Amino acid sequence: PRGADQMASVGEDTNAPSSSSSANAEAGGKASAGSKSELKALWPFIIISITYLLFTVTDGAVRMLVLLHAYNKGFTAMEVAVMFTLYELMGAVTNLAAGVAGAKWGIRATLISGLLLQIVGLGMLYGWSDDWSKDEAIVYVTIAQAMCGIAKDLTKLGGKTVTKLVTPEEKQERLFKLVSALTGYKNSLKGVGYFMGAALLDWSYFAAISVNIGFIIVALPFAIFGLTTQLGRVASKNITLEAVFKQSGNINYLSLARLFLFGSRDLWFEVPLPFYLRSAEGLGWPRAAVGALLAGYIIMYGQCQSYSPQLVLVPLKQSPPNKWVCILWNAVLAVCPIFMGAMALTSMYDEQGDSNTGKVVTLMIGVFSFAIIFAVNSAVHSYLVVKYAEGNKVAINVGFYYMANAFGRLTGTIISGALYSYVGSNVNDGLAACFLASLGFVVISTVVTFWINDDEGGLRCGGNLGCLGAPPLKDRDGNNETRRVGDIEAGPLSGARQ
Repeated sequence: PRGADQMASVGEDTNAPSSSSSANAEAGGKASAGSKSELKALWPFIIISITYLLFTVTDGAVRMLVLLHAYNKGFTAMEVAVMFTLYELMGAVTNLAAGVAGAKWGIRATLISGLLLQIVGLGMLYGWSDDWSKDEAIVYVTIAQAMCGIAKDLTKLGGKTVTKLVTPEEKQERLFKLVSALTGYKNSLKGVGYFMGAALLDWSYFAAISVNIGFIIVALPFAIFGLTTQLGRVASKNITLEAVFKQSGNINYLSLARLFLFGSRDLWFEVPLPFYLRSAEGLGWPRAAVGALLAGYIIMYGQCQSYSPQLVLVPLKQSPPNKWVCILWNAVLAVCPIFMGAMALTSMYDEQGDSNTGKVVTLMIGVFSFAIIFAVNSAVHSYLVVKYAEGNKVAINVGFYYMANAFGRLTGTIISGALYSYVGSNVNDGLAACFLASLGFVVISTVVTFWINDDEGGLRCGGNLGCLGAPPLKDRDGNNETRRVGDIEAGPLSGARQ
């Protein structure tokens, strides 16, 4: 019997590895199949991200090319603002049309169209002649910028909607991280474009245009060969212009808040700040330095946006954010234009150039503080729009929302040109007026956000402070919360690998 027991034991030991090996092989096969399935599901996101990010470099570069080239030719801030009007206006119109076109013909069609139009807009800038009058140049460049504006929003539609299309409805945490990552890295590369445009302009205006066209040529094959024609298409009964304007209350209010939020930035950033940095009465910096500072702003803004899950969700214990998080960061943002406007009216700004350290330091503190706080606001907004979007009309919802974004930028740009050019007796008065107008826009954006119907979860400021109906932390699902925070702390792209 003892020998039999030993034999039985040996038999069991002999069979165990075989059974374990079989189970491991089966598990490995399932894991491999799951990885392939996940890669296939995320493939549109990968392809569109590559294309969108390459395009974004040229979007930042062309802005600096036009602005600094016009400054060198003696155009005023108001005249340069006019050059950008059709860029923003056509962007607003395009967002409406692109939402319908994306839903009807698919995101691939809108993406390819945007890339081709960017080549047209950039190519037109070859023809900007020194022999033209100011009026002729303004008309021509404005039309070229209109092409780039249409291109930007046709391309942006794919980048903003694909995150929703590849994310299951129940994985809001993953959606927030995908949106934050793509939007953040997009803005960082736009900053690279700002610097590239300014630096290349010191080398050659025509070479700068050619390099940017090269970026688009590299991006085109990804869009042409990497996407299907069905991505983003919906049933034809949902595709009407009337449907574009029939948005939910949350989309309408968020869009209006977005209009004033982005208007608050462009009231001083797009035209007045570069002019002030270049002006002898301002800081008197060379083109490369102006491009570097604006690039630094955009890159910092983009990186903060990429890591906004850590900046917002972990400290506030808000997972994912709701309207109260949006209101909180809007209110914090108001401090920046108050500070910058007040500083611009002090006597230390009266000294011309950058010899006054206090003048330079206070301006940099205000600018980069705005970049950090604005990044969190923008990330929360970008997440909320895809959260509120209807699954079968996501392209239309997002198109409508970014139409409001474009109108905000248009409004801010035009008002900024007028304020900087005509308010007060010097550039400091004009710059201060732009900052104070920015404050007004931030306040309006904050008030509008109150009307959004998204109160669930209240507002938390860390583990001990909760208000507006925030549930106690002990009532949360501990396992899920641990997993969420762990995912967030792993980095902004960890959601793409879930």
